[in-house]
Amino acid sequence: MSQLNNIQKIYFIGIGGIGMSALARYFKNKNCEVSGYDRTKTALTQQLENLGIEIHYEENINAIPKEVDVVVYTPAIPKDHKELLYYQQHNFLVVKRSDVLQWITESSFNICVSGTHGKTTVTTMIAHILKHSGFGCNAFLGGISANYNTNFWSSEKNIVVVEADEYDRSFLKLVPDVAVITAMDADHLDIYGTKEEVEKAYIQFSKKLKPNGCLVTKYGLKKENELNATHHYTYSFKNENANVYATNIRVENNSYVFDVVGNNWSIKNILLHMGGLHNIENAIAAITVAKHLQIENEKIKNAIEDFKGVKRRFEYILKNENFVLIDDYAHHPEELKALITGVRSIFKNEKIVLAFQPHLYSRTKDLADDFAKSLDIADEVILLPIYPARELPINGVESEMIVNKMLLKQKQVLSKENFKNWVKENKPKLLVMAGAGDIDVLVQPIKEILLSSV
Repeated sequence: MSQLNNIQKIYFIGIGGIGMSALARYFKNKNCEVSGYDRTKTALTQQLENLGIEIHYEENINAIPKEVDVVVYTPAIPKDHKELLYYQQHNFLVVKRSDVLQWITESSFNICVSGTHGKTTVTTMIAHILKHSGFGCNAFLGGISANYNTNFWSSEKNIVVVEADEYDRSFLKLVPDVAVITAMDADHLDIYGTKEEVEKAYIQFSKKLKPNGCLVTKYGLKKENELNATHHYTYSFKNENANVYATNIRVENNSYVFDVVGNNWSIKNILLHMGGLHNIENAIAAITVAKHLQIENEKIKNAIEDFKGVKRRFEYILKNENFVLIDDYAHHPEELKALITGVRSIFKNEKIVLAFQPHLYSRTKDLADDFAKSLDIADEVILLPIYPARELPINGVESEMIVNKMLLKQKQVLSKENFKNWVKENKPKLLVMAGAGDIDVLVQPIKEILLSSV
């Protein structure tokens, strides 16, 4: 905590990132002088500027503040970034985002949510239940909560709900009182090398729990027997061998209604307006944490019913009698499989057209077979070129690599411009757009094209 007390001026390199922007809001909320750099202007950076945070959008050491207490950067920033190098070479205190989260959480009660997928929704659901019920928390989210239109909020309570990111092993800097593990699938193999190393990192994370801590894990995880804690609950979509599971699931008015059964307790007729069967499972994880914190059943039920979801997580952009347009952040084969299955559970008789932008050359190369299998579940697939993010191209790795492995007949790779033209001509009734790159910039233009075609 002493480290935090010394910070009055702070600079963020990559301030527009979802995790970085939450920290920027946190320090602004503490009346610190906050400024930063990002490569592109977005709705998120605009929100930060509206709070009075100064941001510039070109790599320029003449534009950076020379008097700052700490400089924070994200691992997505290249090592040769001019501003980063300047601060490092001039002996400023330069730290990663994960270091700052470590400082913030050193003296608080921490609920840390990890997992190769599902963690953003589960984190947001837990934080929402705590806020809605009056329990209270400080929230650092990996997505924008649709209820509050932000990825951060503060509270008088010394309780922190934080998304625990496995990229770069960041989550090992956190010390949870409650830890959640939603999945341990192979991902970020550019960092870990093998899926076994990914699993080892999650086991290490579970061992970071404070004495008498609570561990909540998805039922059936590999190495489950190596994940242990004083209080350990497993949860499942509907496997009755788990400690907490759903039953009596049905679709009513395009929403889910279900019961949740735990050890010696149950909550009946929970209403979830967020699409995707996997989000029922995410809700069960959040409910398990809320029950451990002894929040009353009725308050949990009311909070879930009021939950409006997370931006870019099964988000309905358009939903009328003519068209349905869904935007989702899915960028891993398991996430795509869950997304398509979830769409199918609600729109049983509709043709599902999926537009997907692969994220990272390394992930595409490592998981091409799995991507092909997941995408084959849709009825028609359009792939955009790979979004490189922090990576340089890998010879022979492109979106065609996935298409060539797919069994589905209706599949193609299109540029962004050609994709827009395709939508104009074909007017798909049910279109799902997925990916973690910049496919989201196409969402509004596609919505306009569909609306103008009626």
